[in-house]
Amino acid sequence: MTPGAVRAFAPGSTGNIGPGLDILGCALTGLGDAVVARISEEPGVRVDDPGHPDLSPDPTRHASAIAAAAVLRFANAKTGVVLSVEKRLPLAGGQGGSAASAVAGAVATNALLGSPLGTGDLLRAALVAEERLAGRHIDNLAPSLLGGILLIRAVDPVDIVRLPVPDGLRIVLAYPHMQLRTTDARAVLPASIDRADAIAQAAAVATIVAALYSGNLSLLRGAIDDRIAEPARAPLLPGFNAAKAAALDAGALGSSISGGGPTAFALTDGDASAHDVMNAMLAAYESHGITATGRIARVDEQGARVDAVTA
Repeated sequence: MTPGAVRAFAPGSTGNIGPGLDILGCALTGLGDAVVARISEEPGVRVDDPGHPDLSPDPTRHASAIAAAAVLRFANAKTGVVLSVEKRLPLAGGQGGSAASAVAGAVATNALLGSPLGTGDLLRAALVAEERLAGRHIDNLAPSLLGGILLIRAVDPVDIVRLPVPDGLRIVLAYPHMQLRTTDARAVLPASIDRADAIAQAAAVATIVAALYSGNLSLLRGAIDDRIAEPARAPLLPGFNAAKAAALDAGALGSSISGGGPTAFALTDGDASAHDVMNAMLAAYESHGITATGRIARVDEQGARVDAVTA
């Protein structure tokens, strides 16, 4: 029997994890987006509630609806869906908001249809939305769908490696109350980079992978070293440099920009250090006259899930 409604939740994420531009990402516990999908006798997708006053209900412009439409198409569905979005992640905040909405829309719609699509097709459907709204990359999409810390080896075809998650790893997020669209953040990326920077970037990503596989979080010190995106994006983010310096002074293993920003993140070993680092980052933003909110997350290893089905 087809359910009357399905609610799916997708966690937020941080893309890049510093030097891993477009190839590293992790899902985060705590905030995420949810989508409730209901069957419609009319074909296509309708958005009853876009989840935020600044988001359009136009199904061709909302991440969850674009992904849902792709699911209907991939599944050759004869019915349509009506979506209501619960938006908890900040808009243009660097916490994987558009990716979470797309994933939740895809997962909810697929479950409503009886789950005809597998994980690969769900990721492909969500990528239709992400590519239209933010660019063709899956370092937020894949963790939001699958959970964990992921290394993206390739997008075409998708090739993903799931990395180990050390027990003590904590991710501190400091969100200054501003927006930076992913398209704008990507527009400032350099077209070419110096060979020395490319070598340093590769070494940094390799060190992150080594730290995760060995469980030796101290290896992360100095490895969150982004020579490509951070120097280009930092001038767009008032207070970021001060927040990063404060995080490192407070004992963070590393700090950088979460995805395209404006959220800054820091990695720590354990809860006590995480609280010290978060307080230091928020104080740094405040000293620059910038209101910011912080939270401490772990890696969400579950990813997207259906958490409610009603008859």
